[in-house]
Amino acid sequence: MDAQAGLSKADRLRSLKRGVTVVVLAVGGLAGSVVVADERLELVGHLDLSRYEGLWYEIARLPNRFQDQCAGDVTARYELLGDGKVRVTNRCRTPGGNWSEAVGVARRNASDGREAALEVRFAPRWLSLFPFVWGDYRVMALDGEYTHALVGSRDRKFLWILARQPVLSEAAFETMVSEAQGQGFDISRLEKTVHTQ
Repeated sequence: MDAQAGLSKADRLRSLKRGVTVVVLAVGGLAGSVVVADERLELVGHLDLSRYEGLWYEIARLPNRFQDQCAGDVTARYELLGDGKVRVTNRCRTPGGNWSEAVGVARRNASDGREAALEVRFAPRWLSLFPFVWGDYRVMALDGEYTHALVGSRDRKFLWILARQPVLSEAAFETMVSEAQGQGFDISRLEKTVHTQ
């Protein structure tokens, strides 16, 4: 008996597509190359670090273990250093009402080559030679006045919406969310940040 006889047309089509995918991957494997989805993010074409520096408020983020202690009032301050790097000071209010602060450094990602591809580390300076201490910081969207920005990582695990004020218009917020979704981020997990000041 034909195993597909009782299946709907849509189910048969899905089954056929799965079969074709398996064949394509098998042939690709035999040829020594399996096609992998392009993980490259679309970034802003120009990032002027002198305009980007200063205080930014976190409007929303994807949850991450580095910010588990943050209950709200999350900010990032960027300060240009003489060597072309940027001092990064992240600050947030903890559930107990105290302040948590982390200071790091950011630099252009030389392996990517695009202006808006940065990498940041909060590990001690002596560890900076090890690539694993540098995290992705890629500016995917930025308005012309440098008042709000969308920042993410290539693996799509980290995402932040930032603004110069602790509030962002709904229209600007939705534009950032739409851009993130279009670039493959799971926006269903996006959490808005509470600002009390």
